[in-house]
Amino acid sequence: MGFALAEEAANRGAEVILVTGPVYLTTYNSNITRINVRSAQQMRAVCLEHFPTCDAAILAAAVADFTPITVSDKKIKEKKESITITLKPNPDIAKELGQLKTSTQKIVGFALETHNAVNHAFEKLQRKNFDFIVLNSLEDAGAGFGYDTNKICIIDAERNIETYELKQKTMVAKDIINKLALYFE
Repeated sequence: MGFALAEEAANRGAEVILVTGPVYLTTYNSNITRINVRSAQQMRAVCLEHFPTCDAAILAAAVADFTPITVSDKKIKEKKESITITLKPNPDIAKELGQLKTSTQKIVGFALETHNAVNHAFEKLQRKNFDFIVLNSLEDAGAGFGYDTNKICIIDAERNIETYELKQKTMVAKDIINKLALYFE
């Protein structure tokens, strides 16, 4: 979804900085500067560096909430007994950017909820100071991770809800960028 959003924004003339984890996707538009990261800490550093000069941030990455305290640089061999992995929270990049946001900047967040979806998404929007949030569906066949299609609804700060049909992610990206463009008219 992030790559589709980057391409759509760039196709409309935006200069896009795409911060991405390790994926095998390609960018095509020359208006996209791609920055690859391997950890939430790296993503945070890049986002904090570039956000002050951005008009908008679309936070589509599904950054893990937790990371192992100890990371092995070698394969952990199979053992008969269990192992324990201790986790620590990752930085909340979205919340930090929301706190840094100026009156002229816009932030679009994403939510994937399993129950009470609209209420949880709206609470996340408020907590992280988003201008609107894209609620992804997992309840519909062909929507969400691992598909080229998605079904979303967009919730804004006034709790207005726009629901969209299942469609190609490139078309979903158009819907999201159309909504974001309204904030700059």
